[in-house]
Parts: sequence; C-alpha cells; structure tokens
Amino acid sequence: MLSSLFSTAFLLIGFVTASPLEALHKRSVQSIDVAINASFADPAIFKDTDGTFYTFATSHHGIHVQVAMATAVNGPWEVLHHDLLPAPGAWSTGAKVWAPDIRKIGENYTLYYSAQNAESTAQHCVGAATSKTVLGPYEALDTPLACPLKEGGAIDISGFTDTDGTHFVVYKVDGNSIGHGGACGNTVEPLVPTPLRLQRVEDDGYTPAGDYIDILDHIEGDGPYVEAPQIILVDGVYFLFFSSNCYLTPEYDIKYATASAIRGPYTRSSNTLLQTGMPFDLIAPGGAQITRNGTFMVFHANCDNGRCMYERQIQFSGTTATIS
Repeated sequence: MLSSLFSTAFLLIGFVTASPLEALHKRSVQSIDVAINASFADPAIFKDTDGTFYTFATSHHGIHVQVAMATAVNGPWEVLHHDLLPAPGAWSTGAKVWAPDIRKIGENYTLYYSAQNAESTAQHCVGAATSKTVLGPYEALDTPLACPLKEGGAIDISGFTDTDGTHFVVYKVDGNSIGHGGACGNTVEPLVPTPLRLQRVEDDGYTPAGDYIDILDHIEGDGPYVEAPQIILVDGVYFLFFSSNCYLTPEYDIKYATASAIRGPYTRSSNTLLQTGMPFDLIAPGGAQITRNGTFMVFHANCDNGRCMYERQIQFSGTTATIS
C-alpha cells in the first residue's frame, strides 16, 4: 500500500461528496483513541515468546520497517527509532517498503514485506528476510518470494501456519499498478484483476512449494482492488480479512470472507467490518491485522500525521466477526 500523506482536507471533501457515505455520516458514531499517533501505516502485530508485543509498519522517514513495542496487547505503545530491515534485498531499489509481517518459524524470525522492484520500478515484489532475534537486523533473501511483474507485481504479504504445521503466505497481485486510470489506477475499463493469492511455502517459511491459488478478487463495490489480506483460523473457520476501495478515498474499508478450508472457496460476509464513520469517527480505515489468538485487531486510518494506528477488540461467532 502506498504511503500517502495527502491532506485530510482532500479526504474530507471526498467524504462529503461520496453519496454512499452520507447516510453513515448522519448516524451516531463512536469516538476512538489513537494507539500510535504517528504515521504508522499497514500495522502488523506480533507476540514474542517472552510475552512482549510488537507492531510493525510501512516505511517512513528513511526507516524501512518501523517497530513499536508494548507489554500488553492494548499498549501503551513505544515507537522504537530502529530499522528492522536496513537492506531490503538486492532485488529491490531499497525504497517503498510496505506492509511488513513477522512470524516465528523454528529458530528464526521471518519478516515478510514488499519493496520496489529494481528492474521495474513501477512495480513491487514481495520478499522475506530472517533474523535470530525479533528486533533484527533482518537479512533479506537474494531473490523475491513472489514477483509477478506481468500481472502488476505483488504487495501486502502475510504469513499463516495451519493446524498441521503447514506454512502459507497470502499476498495481493498488484494489478492496479498496470491499470488504465481512475481511482488508484484501476477504475477505468477494462479493470485489471488484483487477486489475493495463496501460496504454500516450505518449512523455512519462504520457499514456495507447489502451485499458488487465487482465493479472492475485486468485484463491484470493491472499487479498484482488494488488498491487505490476512488469514486466521477461529474454531475451524478460516477468516480472510482484506481492504477494498482506493486508499486515497474515504471509501477505503475493512471486509472479510470465510471458508471451511484454507484454499477456499471463500464466502464474503454481507457486512463491512469497518468503514468511514461506522462505527467509529475515522476516515479511510484499512490495512488490518488480527492477533494470532483472534482477540485484537490493529489497523490504520487517516490522521493529522498521515495514517495512524488504532486497535480494537474483535469477537467471533461462527462465520461472523464484530469489533467493539
């Protein structure tokens, strides 16, 4: 996801003129406190073996992968002025490192991320890096994990380990980077696919194993794309969380789909989990990630400092997710 610092005034204009949101604006909305009052987009949350919580975010002010820590899942969060990934890999330009995720796999910590591709700078690829400690520094692999440049590249990778120990990654094929114009490059026909792609990986957590499968793509109502996928398993139900609509507009949101098997098929929920003005007084919430035990959700929304991090409790019942 692009790291935007477009003015809040621009977004508020979009909020006023976007008719689907006018009714929401008239509803009673809840206030919400900011968790990290700084540009901390696309947050991921991780609990280390000693019980310390960490959250990681998109690059900002020369730091490729931002990090904050807390002793409790709901903070308070201390932003560390520390770069987990000093060198994003020979395959990248080293710029525009987005949407990190970290997993503990065996003795290693594995960092997933996307970065600008060195051969085709209009596109990103997704990669992996490893470290023996959670705070790194992480050493990037020499080649990207996935780089479908003809389809637009790839961004927003996250990891998942199933109950049998099988490891997967899921990421967005960034088709809107080769779109034909409009909002976020892909609302002018013909629209380019932006599938969420599931790939099994070996026990190391980063070597692709077998064929990938596309598990969801944008439909009418999603705007130019779907992105920011994460899979968690709750009581036998696979929940696929994702964002849709252009992140530069107030229509940006958080949705989810469910399945009884990791490879799907996934059925979309009829309800949007979080969007502008519902249920909180936020603009363009997105980029969500859920704790592994399915109790808390971190996400970003527009703020005076760019895109700040927020968090809320999340509850599950059958195939339904709700936040409070």
